[in-house]
Amino acid sequence: MSTRLILFLGLIAAIVVSWIGAFMLYDAAELAERVGPLDDRQFSSLSLVAAGTGGGYENPERRGPVMAVGWNKNVVLVDAGRSSTSALRISSIPVAQPSLVLITNLLPLNTFGLADLIYTGWLEGRENGLRIIGPPGTKKMVEHLQQAYKEGATGLGRALALSKDGDSVQVTEISGDYSEELDGVTIRATGLKGGPVPALAWRFERGRRTLVISGTGWGSDQLVEFSRGVDLLVHEAVFVPPPSDVEEFGVLVPPERLEREAKLHTSIQEVGKLAKSAGARGLVLVRMRPPPFYDFQIESVISQDYDGKLFLPEDGEVIRP
Repeated sequence: MSTRLILFLGLIAAIVVSWIGAFMLYDAAELAERVGPLDDRQFSSLSLVAAGTGGGYENPERRGPVMAVGWNKNVVLVDAGRSSTSALRISSIPVAQPSLVLITNLLPLNTFGLADLIYTGWLEGRENGLRIIGPPGTKKMVEHLQQAYKEGATGLGRALALSKDGDSVQVTEISGDYSEELDGVTIRATGLKGGPVPALAWRFERGRRTLVISGTGWGSDQLVEFSRGVDLLVHEAVFVPPPSDVEEFGVLVPPERLEREAKLHTSIQEVGKLAKSAGARGLVLVRMRPPPFYDFQIESVISQDYDGKLFLPEDGEVIRP
């Protein structure tokens, strides 16, 4: 075998080894990102993290509704839908970092992840309990959750010597206007009327930066007033075909159910008008059904009534007012 051939084969072997090493490092880094410990996330300005952008229906690509609002080291969650802890992981937010959860309404899609958030955060080092603020009925729901997990939580806390207060929850119920200051940010709420359960919209103000998060498809008049001139309005948008078009769209749902769905949600045809009426400079659409396959399809509908900035975030995406 010639010297030239030996050198050539050696070079090929070195390249192969280096590529294998690079792939192993990449896999290790990716694994660490998925399961490794996270440092508390810091935000230089008021930021919206669309941690979970899905709705109440199963969707492997989008977790349930979880919006995170961050500034400095503060993280406040609005709603805690299914897979809340997974939504925080993909957003690079430690499960134990949020200290306050705000609930828009008690429909199950907004609270599926509360138990996960309470007990997984405790397991991962939360020293002090969560604060939860929500509409009437929130306290009773949380008490039932704690009762359901009491035996297992007591055993786990004893076995691992976990913080005595880490799984505790302080609940505040509000039915209308509310305001508090938290590290330089004003958090406000207002009631939204007309739905099957009491509902709230939440507003965050820091300096000139403002954002409003709604989790309901009713109370549009109150929401418009509450969102006047906001930088970002976070809202749902749902396409519900009229009963006469059921066969055309291949929807296997009774017409009566479609009529009820339409009353419960904000349609994609109306959400742009709502944002325009409020004077919102940016509109963030989440909880979409069906999920957006192509952004231009949604943009073409919304742009007919709204000329502000439109966001269609994926899970974990950060948007700054």
